[in-house]
Amino acid sequence: MTKLNDFLRVSDAAEYLGVSPNTLRNWENAGKIVAHRHPVNGYRLFKQEELDEVLTAAQRPSGDSNDRALKPR
Repeated sequence: MTKLNDFLRVSDAAEYLGVSPNTLRNWENAGKIVAHRHPVNGYRLFKQEELDEVLTAAQRPSGDSNDRALKPR
């Protein structure tokens, strides 16, 4: 089972990616990134390993056919 310690809140995830919290919310609303919900309060949570994938994809050349930046699994 996944622990809540494996997740980042919106503000922490946004800082981790170097974007604003509103940008991260917009990406989630547009389906570009997956947000999980806290089981008690319903807040958005982001897995750090999924954010690492976004960062890795963003560093690839733009013509890379394996580019999965900001695409949900």
